[in-house]
Amino acid sequence: MSDGYSSNLARCANVDKGTMHGMKIHDCHVFMECLLSIAFSSLLPHDLNSLIEINHFFKDLCSTTLMENDLSRMEQNIPLILCKLERIFPPGFFYSMEHLPIHLAYEARLGGPVQ
Repeated sequence: MSDGYSSNLARCANVDKGTMHGMKIHDCHVFMECLLSIAFSSLLPHDLNSLIEINHFFKDLCSTTLMENDLSRMEQNIPLILCKLERIFPPGFFYSMEHLPIHLAYEARLGGPVQ
């Protein structure tokens, strides 16, 4: 990544415990868009594909150009992606915030272009 694109993610990682902590919002976006598929690359292909799909969803949603037909496609695909993720992660992982991506493509379509 270019210098200054995100904060020092290495300081957020605790290698001994295998946890991430102290990440800011933008750091979470960078992690979801760029690093998630790398972090889990040793998973089985069907599990990794689900993570890559959510990775692409966030990357497409945060792109500089949003097309309405792409947003409609994303709106249709995100429930399926989240169902695939529910098969990988335990139920305790999915609390109220994990359902929010379902609304993001719709809200981007409603909001129209913004700066």
